[in-house]
Amino acid sequence: MKRRHFLQSSSMYLAGAALIPTTLSAATKKVSAADKIRVGAIGINGMGWADLTTMIKHPEAECIALCDVDKNVLDKRVAELKAKNINVTAYSDYRKLLENKDIDAVIIGTPDHWHCKIMIDACAAGKDVYCEKPVGNSIVECARMIDAQKKYNRVVQVGQWQRSNKHYADAMEFVHSGKLGNVRLVKAWAYQGWMKSIPVQPDGPAPAGVDYNMWLGPAEKRPFNPNRFHFNFRWYWDYAGGLMTDWGVHMIDYALLGSKATVPKSIMASGGKFAYPDDAEQTPDTLTTVYDFGNFNMLWEHATGINDGPYQRDHGVAFIGNNGTLVVDRGGWEVIPEVINGSNKMEAVARQPKVDDGLLLHTQNFLDVIKSRKTEDLHCPVQAAAHVATVCQMGNIAFRVGKKIYWDDAKKNFTDNEANDLLLAKYHNGYELPKV
Repeated sequence: MKRRHFLQSSSMYLAGAALIPTTLSAATKKVSAADKIRVGAIGINGMGWADLTTMIKHPEAECIALCDVDKNVLDKRVAELKAKNINVTAYSDYRKLLENKDIDAVIIGTPDHWHCKIMIDACAAGKDVYCEKPVGNSIVECARMIDAQKKYNRVVQVGQWQRSNKHYADAMEFVHSGKLGNVRLVKAWAYQGWMKSIPVQPDGPAPAGVDYNMWLGPAEKRPFNPNRFHFNFRWYWDYAGGLMTDWGVHMIDYALLGSKATVPKSIMASGGKFAYPDDAEQTPDTLTTVYDFGNFNMLWEHATGINDGPYQRDHGVAFIGNNGTLVVDRGGWEVIPEVINGSNKMEAVARQPKVDDGLLLHTQNFLDVIKSRKTEDLHCPVQAAAHVATVCQMGNIAFRVGKKIYWDDAKKNFTDNEANDLLLAKYHNGYELPKV
């Protein structure tokens, strides 16, 4: 493998300007057929469907194709669109969808292990791409996806839609103001009480209508098991990275943005299946990860089956400074002053609530940039998404090797061979990491 820089200039992957939301198109805006952006969606059971149904609320977007390896899901979604007088072509193989010359852009809502190949194939086919997070399922994949965007000069937005919420941008502006004083510790977390134990189930035949071989794609060949299918794929290393990559790319993204941080010098992680030791998932249900950036530490925590996280929030980011702490989550942000001898070291800031719809703004931003071709205006370009996904993957690698690991940024690898073995998710079944 050629070691390419998976991180471009700091102005690109820490893009603060890209956090400012665009103005939504008016609901009554008329768009001619010639000016429509024709969209196809690949993987439409969960967030891929949410992305699509939000995107077509904008008058310039038109859905003309759907693809899913589960015919049951595909038929259901085709019928839902038909009920809205939207007629689409249905595909079970994404490669056939990409051959459709009428499609301008695609949404990728598949399990994580498919993101890299489909995104690169879509760029090579001349399509712009809205890809769900995490952008890649390994550090090497993240690098290769940046290379593809650059080579094919496509618009690639990643579904970290919080980057389009105004209250997050306002919170980052406050952090950057210096009012918190020296920020030595940043906490990011996801406590997900609604995510319960997954009971062990036996292997068996794939459901009727499911192209299981296509669902596996580059993942290791295994018998079908319902626990690994649809939503729960995220708890298996073959396909994803657990809560660290599922929620971490959202929360750690803002930890990095607020700190103007690049990559850590070292990472250590401890956790395991402490809540549900005998259930079916592989990834840890409880994890604590410490990243050393040289002049500050970042702490990641996650837990399933628990809602009450730090600051009585089930998710969030806290910037802990000498003068006070800023806490931000999807609902808003506030500042809690440090109190010394009964006196506040700074003024408190009451909770500033969310004021907009991040996903609606994020999809609008994607459409706007498709028209302008000014990729620097994207709220979450692939470079930014690859940066945070890489940092999250580092945390998972530290957990999996069970030791403190050190990153050599000049060589773009770890100083530990065992950790380097996990830089790339292995490809199987005749699939290879796409060449760019």
